[in-house]
Amino acid sequence: MNLKITRIIAAIALLLLSKASFSQDFIDKANISGNIYSEASYYLEDTLIGAYKTRENIGANIYGNILYRYKGLSAGVRYEAYLPQLVGFDSKFEGMGIAHRYVSYSDSLFDVSIGNYYEQFGSGLVLRTYEDKNLGIDNALDGFRAVIRPLKGVTLKAVIGKQRYYWESGPGTVRGLDAEWNVLQLLKPESATNILVGGSAVSRYQPDDDPLYILPENVAAYAGRMSLTSGGFFVSGEYAQKINDPSATNSTIYKSGQALVATTSYSQKGIGILFTGKWVDNMDFRSSRNATSNDLTLSYIPSTSLQHTYSLPGMYPYATQPTGEASLMGQVNYQIRKNSKLGGKYGTNIQLSASVANSINKQKLNDTTEIETPGTLGYKTSFLSIGNEKYFHEVALEISRKINKNLKTVAGATTQFYNLAKIQGHPGEESVRALVVYADVSYKFLESQNIRIEAQHLSTKQDNGNWAMLLAEYSIAPRWSFAISDQFNYGNPENERRKHYYLGSVSYSHASHRVSVRFGKQSEGVVCIGGVCRLVPASYAASVVLSTSF
Repeated sequence: MNLKITRIIAAIALLLLSKASFSQDFIDKANISGNIYSEASYYLEDTLIGAYKTRENIGANIYGNILYRYKGLSAGVRYEAYLPQLVGFDSKFEGMGIAHRYVSYSDSLFDVSIGNYYEQFGSGLVLRTYEDKNLGIDNALDGFRAVIRPLKGVTLKAVIGKQRYYWESGPGTVRGLDAEWNVLQLLKPESATNILVGGSAVSRYQPDDDPLYILPENVAAYAGRMSLTSGGFFVSGEYAQKINDPSATNSTIYKSGQALVATTSYSQKGIGILFTGKWVDNMDFRSSRNATSNDLTLSYIPSTSLQHTYSLPGMYPYATQPTGEASLMGQVNYQIRKNSKLGGKYGTNIQLSASVANSINKQKLNDTTEIETPGTLGYKTSFLSIGNEKYFHEVALEISRKINKNLKTVAGATTQFYNLAKIQGHPGEESVRALVVYADVSYKFLESQNIRIEAQHLSTKQDNGNWAMLLAEYSIAPRWSFAISDQFNYGNPENERRKHYYLGSVSYSHASHRVSVRFGKQSEGVVCIGGVCRLVPASYAASVVLSTSF
């Protein structure tokens, strides 16, 4: 064998050995993780509360994620199955398959992704894609995403793709650019103050196939933002504009849109103060002009109302109105110091909040054209105008106190005004005026055991009238939890609908595994998270939930 052939064989052998070593590292030194979640329900019928059997009696939502990481490389897939979907989820979910898959690479300079991804520019006024199973939302983009950090404190983003629409993709192509500069991180890195400035541009392309109107095929939206953090002080603001975008959610008008969101807060030991406000005019932005509900949303308008953790204060949650809203919220958290006469041994926490949301002032274009007439500019308005129609207001007080090492208490009250006709789309229905009070007492004994009692009452003369709620929960840490509750609509104006909504549950946890079983009734209502809402129909069911991670 001559020397040349020997060198070639040696080179091939070395290459194969190096590839084998890399392949082994690719497996042995990688991190693989994931989770599985399954919820199945067997539905019973109770026509008085509006709960009906489904055609198959059983519904199931199943999700499974597998994530792979090796150095800067990551990849993942998510399997979903709706067999069929649980009550309250859109029927277009029914089916099974790989709903999410991606590959990405990241280092100190850049991140790149192909496949499905989630992204948010600033506060989300022109772009926010995210997943929330409780709301039935997954508007991930499918395409390409790049993040570049060319200088310290500078971040540039570029995205292109189509949004997920249940098991398909929406018709619009989304393109976006975003730039953010942490000014002092580059110019004065030792400073404890942060100043962020940023800007975004997003466009949607969708062919015009409307037989009646000439519609813009390229719709662009722009936003600029700035924030300052110094010590306990924070202030931020973002302003966005969108060109005319006749759509199913704005009555097919040609008016441009705009929005302003501003937040300021101050905190130090024992006290926190927050004010946030927004003004929104025709700023519903989607990757399809024909989409409604929570489908194919691109813009996200942050909430300016309190997110309640208790059920009756949250019975009438406020949904942000992207077609027009002027709103403001203020919140103060104060801790009465420990070992004081009012604060007690462990201190007392007080939270006071108030929020209000109104329409904006919309005026006719002329004497003969009604507001929001399809095919027109829709209406006139001035920036930061406030209309006369009230959508929502609330004043809430909550006090929590640890009495001793075993006993904790929470008590609160909230008064609410809720425009049913506007927020839930029930024309002609009287607005709700409600007073809600609640108390929560938790007592720990025998080190690992805890019992919690929760009582709530909602008083109103509108809608379904008064409600009372009682819950008892017993837990044995870290494994077991038992709960039973009853919501009683005793004030319903129709006597036969004065129903009890009882619910019992048992759950068992071990390491990263959890199993829970529940049985009972759920009243019809609205679930909101961050101002985004979905209608939850009444149900009467036995359910099993299994979750695990690895």
